Amino acid sequence: MTLELSPAPPLPAELPASALRGLGERPFGVYVHVPFCAVRCGYCDFNTYTPSELAGSGASPDGWLAALRAELELAASVLGRPPRADTVFVGGGTPSLLGAAGLADVLAAVRGTFGLAEGAEVTTEANPESTSPEFFAGIASAGYTRVSLGMQSAAPGVLAVLDRRHTPGRPLAAAREARDSGIDQVSLDLIYGTPGETDDDLRRSLDEVLAAGVDHVSAYALIVEDGTALARKIRRGELAAPDDDVSADRYELLDGTLRAAGLDWYEVSNWARSPDTRCRHNLGYWRDGDWWGAGPGAHSHVGGVRWWNVKHPARYAALLDAGASPAAGREELTEPERYQERVMLRLRLAEGLPVEMLDAPARAAAARAATDGLLAPDALTAGRAVLTPQGRLLADAVVRALLP
Repeated sequence: MTLELSPAPPLPAELPASALRGLGERPFGVYVHVPFCAVRCGYCDFNTYTPSELAGSGASPDGWLAALRAELELAASVLGRPPRADTVFVGGGTPSLLGAAGLADVLAAVRGTFGLAEGAEVTTEANPESTSPEFFAGIASAGYTRVSLGMQSAAPGVLAVLDRRHTPGRPLAAAREARDSGIDQVSLDLIYGTPGETDDDLRRSLDEVLAAGVDHVSAYALIVEDGTALARKIRRGELAAPDDDVSADRYELLDGTLRAAGLDWYEVSNWARSPDTRCRHNLGYWRDGDWWGAGPGAHSHVGGVRWWNVKHPARYAALLDAGASPAAGREELTEPERYQERVMLRLRLAEGLPVEMLDAPARAAAARAATDGLLAPDALTAGRAVLTPQGRLLADAVVRALLP
């Protein structure tokens, strides 16, 4: 397949002085998107590609890595004197398919362009099936401090609906191998609300999570995305659609179990054993930090300017090889838009958002939400809007109430 280059899209080099003002004073992260997977899961609509989907395009992990290096060099040039990265997060896709050596190359490229701040958090996502003790030892030696393992569920029936391929017990074993290999922080990811899932299925998953001794858990209600194999099965009537009430009950079961085991929520979908084991990279997103997203389809944000890359790995590599930006589009957020995003994102955090950020109508709406049991009254009196357990289930509605 031959790719013809269209005129280069707007360069991030056009970042206004206002966006660069204060760069380095805010948290700064680097996100790297690895667009490769061995197979496509039925619920997945992420920007990822299997070998058969890339056949004939010329895209390859080696070509992607060369293009990634070129984008990171572009990033350093655009930002002038780029800040050292406080956090690095390698996501996908399935980054562990690169192997320890490939992930070491990725981190070396980030070090060579941005550098790492003292005590930087360096995370990679991994599929338990593409890891081993040697893999974890290799990435620990390269400088990775954190790994996020995609578990989704311990119930075979749930995994079958999601088209996930796990050997029974493999996520638990992988979590232990990671810790034994010197990875400081280990997280497991769960999905709940899958059609056919029972309370006992979720309890089984939570039992394995707790047995693994991890210090962080992310858990997300299943969302059926258009165009996925799961959506087609539901449309044909082969599976029931997820039920919001059931998902709410599962969230309460999950939250209660994790909190009883010493993992407290710090964001609506995330629990950690201590403040030190929270994901600092994601906190940078929620706290309006800056980050450069490198790789096909990656999104970036610096000082109120946001842009996103072309999605296909071959197109991404071709643009960078031609000396062009891989950006597909960009937008400069207005102050009202930035305010809306701050409210939406910070309200999801256990620390909440300062009431002083809100205008008079929003403060009145917050008082009503507290009366309705959605915001904590004591916290509101102390100057912060913090979701109650019921409020977490209705977080989007609370956000809408606080916004113009």
